Amino acid sequence: MTGALLLTACGGGDEQDARDSETTIPADEVSFKDGTAKQNKADLSTGDFAANAAPAKQSQQSSPVTRNWVQLSAAAAGDLDPVVTNAAGFVLYRFDKDEPSKSNCFDACEKTWPPYLVKPGGKVFIDGIKKEDVGFIRRGKGFQLTLGKAPLYLFSKDLAPGDTNGQGVGGTWFGVTPDGQRAGEGGGDVAEPEIEESGNGGGTGGSGSAGGGTKGTELVERSTDGLYKFVDDPNDSESAAGTVSGRGCKNVSLGGAISAISPDDDKSVGKPIKLWDGPDCTGKSLLLERGVSANLAAQNFDNKTRSVFIGEFAN
Repeated sequence: MTGALLLTACGGGDEQDARDSETTIPADEVSFKDGTAKQNKADLSTGDFAANAAPAKQSQQSSPVTRNWVQLSAAAAGDLDPVVTNAAGFVLYRFDKDEPSKSNCFDACEKTWPPYLVKPGGKVFIDGIKKEDVGFIRRGKGFQLTLGKAPLYLFSKDLAPGDTNGQGVGGTWFGVTPDGQRAGEGGGDVAEPEIEESGNGGGTGGSGSAGGGTKGTELVERSTDGLYKFVDDPNDSESAAGTVSGRGCKNVSLGGAISAISPDDDKSVGKPIKLWDGPDCTGKSLLLERGVSANLAAQNFDNKTRSVFIGEFAN
């Protein structure tokens, strides 16, 4: 049966004029297959397994990589369950500053966050994903996939399958669920860090160490400065309350009005930070092992942060 897929034209550079228009293409431009690429006997030297398809490799390309085939799988990665991954196991992300079926990530942004593209005539393998939730944006020489109208991206700092280093970056980037929502929000999807009483992990006196993580490793002062962004409304990524930078213990002069936190530079992505409800890293504390929380209220630490310890785990 002949049909058509509705796509929103979107691109950069000479495609600027097409960003806000919609067009239809013959359905055979992109075909759907139930199950994984492996189950459908796809060529596993191409698609998500192509030599240039890994997120870090894509960031080195002159233009976004388009694939012969792509795969959308409902999966789990780190503390995110569910989250969508590709066939190689890399997490797919959504951007809060995008609009429905329209990307706002181009130029330097798309180097860090490569759009997830399939070639015309390519295949989309869906594994635990509803076909009706999948859409496309015309972008360059390919089509960027969407879920629930949210454009999809990889993160160049995810170096291994299952990495979730992009989760919460800038308070605007999140893993995507099978229906296009933020991963790790609600339903207990994110494991709740333990709030420590003073003396259980202890105060730091402004330097030195600040207790340990779940793996029993000690949190020590960073060897390089870190930079983190605070947000006072987790539902509004523009409601920035301020930033904190440096290493070791830092007091935060924001009256505790902090509802979310995320790394604000590449060097801090995936690095731990410990929050304290008293000055000089005293009182109750909350360790964020990857340096991010999209909703501190869900971790019983909303509007409580008076100081932080910017650290790293000892080897």
